[in-house]
Amino acid sequence: MIGLNRVKTWILIAALGGLFVLIGGAIGGQQGAILALGIALLFNFSMYWFSDKIAIATTRSKPVTEQEAPELYRIVRELTQINQMPMPRIYVSDMMQPNAFATGRNPQHAVVAVTRGILEILDERELRGVLAHELSHVANRDILIGSIAAAIGMSITFLARFALWFGSGDDRNGIGIVGLLLAWVLAPIAAAIIQMAVSRSREFQADESGAILSRDPDALASALRKLENAAGKVPVPASVSPAEAHLFIVNPFRGRQASMSLANLFSTHPPTAERVARLERIKQEIA
Repeated sequence: MIGLNRVKTWILIAALGGLFVLIGGAIGGQQGAILALGIALLFNFSMYWFSDKIAIATTRSKPVTEQEAPELYRIVRELTQINQMPMPRIYVSDMMQPNAFATGRNPQHAVVAVTRGILEILDERELRGVLAHELSHVANRDILIGSIAAAIGMSITFLARFALWFGSGDDRNGIGIVGLLLAWVLAPIAAAIIQMAVSRSREFQADESGAILSRDPDALASALRKLENAAGKVPVPASVSPAEAHLFIVNPFRGRQASMSLANLFSTHPPTAERVARLERIKQEIA
């Protein structure tokens, strides 16, 4: 199942990149495609390199010492030793909404953060399941993958807007004013759908990897139920942007979701019921 998720993720990334180059080429031929690639690389490098600083600043997270958070350190140290990965920096956010996130450009520069809210509602087993999920994001290089998807998606939107206002509107590039209008409307939508599918795929994989790492799928499933019930009941700080929702273990801007709806195409996270059902299957597989 984990291997299938990896393949699915990279197929989606390839589709997003192909859409990006196609739009760049349609707008400006070979030069447009090269420009598109350059913009994507610039966005990607910036988001990837500074992802930890941005997330820490917007969530107002603060580093904690082992004396201040002995339980957190004990759980994270145990899990990193099992997974043979470096100990990340540990932060706590003053956000009262129960949530957690991991970020950083690689395992050597990783950050794992939890909110005050999550520490109040989860027991030790559930917290361990959540931390295993977040450490799996680090081990699976999901910050890099998410940065690539976000960078390409943002650049597609930029190119579509640029084409509308500065495109020639003639047929020399195979695209007229109608084509420009369609690109302006449809390209960002297509990019967003693919980008959100990448995000959901990585959440599924982090659930699976985390459940295997902790050897306790039930704990993560129980934590997800609690976090889903709490989502939307506590305001999110204004400093946190919806563009950062994919970082968190549950979407901080959404309450309960239907298991099947059109809105799920634009969701950063799979429906919790589906995540829990997958964890139940994993429990049977590793029993």
